[in-house]
Amino acid sequence: MIPRDAPPLQQSPAYGQAMAALGARAHAVGAVHLIERPGLRLIQRATLTLPEARRLARFPGATILTAPLHGPGLLPLVTARHHAEWDLSPPPEALRAGLHGKWRNALRRGEALHLGQDDPRALADLLAREAEQARHRRYRSLPAGFVAHWPGPRLLLHLRHKGGLEAAMLFLIHGGAATYHIGWTSAAGRARQAHRAMLWQAALHLRAAGVRRLDLGPVDSTNPGLARFKLGTGARLTDLGPTSLVLPG
Repeated sequence: MIPRDAPPLQQSPAYGQAMAALGARAHAVGAVHLIERPGLRLIQRATLTLPEARRLARFPGATILTAPLHGPGLLPLVTARHHAEWDLSPPPEALRAGLHGKWRNALRRGEALHLGQDDPRALADLLAREAEQARHRRYRSLPAGFVAHWPGPRLLLHLRHKGGLEAAMLFLIHGGAATYHIGWTSAAGRARQAHRAMLWQAALHLRAAGVRRLDLGPVDSTNPGLARFKLGTGARLTDLGPTSLVLPG
């Protein structure tokens, strides 16, 4: 059973603190955490009812909600997204048994790698590689400054060879949950199954630290290889619901 103190990243106080440091206004209304910018209010992954969402939309500006809610007063803007969430509460031997066969076999090839942990130089390298990767693949993510302002614990695993970064993964920890934030691998790291080794070691480390849910991020049909990688851990799809404009009510 995943504990109640395992909120999604966007509903954690640490997320609000980091966003506030980047210039947004972060506050909570009851148990719901909101991010506000002039004329815009964002409510992401909160557990709330439709009447509660519409009450929150009574304040000036547009209210945008991402949640598995449907009904009058919600105008969908983006279709539902799905994330892969890995339940880390079973014992390690059960977690390993839950890996898909091909995933587990590939992991064996990477388990002998010597992975480093929490090196500032590796983090700087990863952030630079991530920015380059985002430009090349034309996607947008939270700015690098978000990591600099993150007030909570984090886990960085990395692989270096002859002084150069071959692969790295960064996880943000928030209460009894953690979120895969960014990662990068070279062709050499990919061939050595570095990301499988990192994800498995991260799961064990996070579980030992009290984390019971690991959010591996979006599962998208446009990237079937990445979807297989995430779901091969035994993670389950979570419906985040559509992103909607909320009408006041």
